[in-house]
Amino acid sequence: MKRRILVAYDGSEFCQESLNEAKLQAMGDPETEVYVISVVTQAAPSTNAAVARNIEMEMAETLRPEMEKIEKDFETNDVTVYTDVVIDTTQRNAGEKICSYAHDYDIDLIIIGSRGLGNVKSMLLGSVSNRVVQLAQCPVLIIK
Repeated sequence: MKRRILVAYDGSEFCQESLNEAKLQAMGDPETEVYVISVVTQAAPSTNAAVARNIEMEMAETLRPEMEKIEKDFETNDVTVYTDVVIDTTQRNAGEKICSYAHDYDIDLIIIGSRGLGNVKSMLLGSVSNRVVQLAQCPVLIIK
């Protein structure tokens, strides 16, 4: 039976650990596929849509070489991996796009890093990992 793992990637230390966990879970099981996505969200005030789009496109382009490195690393370990940089112009919290992606690709497990924000900061800033936990329709593993 095919198993699909989604890793939400933003380049942070916790995301590196999330990638390692996904690789460990997938190694030795040819039926496991790992999907690594990075979500670029609205980067500027919505009153200047053209500037926001340009910033989002630049951010996406800087992530693509990192995704290529991730692909090579997983393929070296004989793990099937798919990478994607998704630009979401409708949301400010990437958690919603992560969950819709997981739903669209029938993901069995989402692995996401935690930035370790406290409860107050999490409520004020809107934690992506917290949003994923609230919306996901599959198990979520948060790496701290």
